[in-house]
Amino acid sequence: MTDQPNPKTEALENLRVIRSLMERAHVYRSISAPAAIFGGSLALLVSAFGFYSNFIHISSSFREREFLFSWLFLLFLTSALNAYLLAKDAQKRAQPFINEGLRMALRAIIPPLLTGGVLGVGLIWFERQLQLAALIWILCYGLALQATVGFAPKSLIRLARAFLITGQALTIWWFLSGGFGEFQRSEAPASLFLGLTFGLFHLIYGISILASSREPKAARINHD
Repeated sequence: MTDQPNPKTEALENLRVIRSLMERAHVYRSISAPAAIFGGSLALLVSAFGFYSNFIHISSSFREREFLFSWLFLLFLTSALNAYLLAKDAQKRAQPFINEGLRMALRAIIPPLLTGGVLGVGLIWFERQLQLAALIWILCYGLALQATVGFAPKSLIRLARAFLITGQALTIWWFLSGGFGEFQRSEAPASLFLGLTFGLFHLIYGISILASSREPKAARINHD
């Protein structure tokens, strides 16, 4: 007869992992700040180019694929930097990079991120719906951050709510306006959406984290 898992033991282990994650929240904040500033700056540059394309002539198929590949490449660069910083910190602390805390975080964020990624890429590649894809990316990213509410620092939860509130407001505005048809090219408003959120929000988040890291420890814990 095989041993059945003990629910009480599993619950205690989950609580231990969550407590460990919360204790390391200020560490993650300091690590995520450079990646947020780097990714936010790149997002603003990419979104500026996408908006500028509204005023220049580019073939339809090229500009849509360029839009998609540009943002996917930006995602790759930012994720790689974040993973590098996390691995470097784990090595510094003589801890494994893939630990139970990271697994718990990935289990929380991967479903909404993967859902948004698949929907967004499909809408752009097959339907040429750049604006709707951008809105889905914003909302699903906000849901991914919100899924970490049980163990993430307050600053990250505030970032999640900023994405969700802004994404919902933009989506309502998009439907009421009929898709922003006043723009000649659909990547212009889509770039504005992504620049405002993935660009400006991440930049503000990263700068605020660096600024708060100079505060006294007690004040910083309350700020988190």
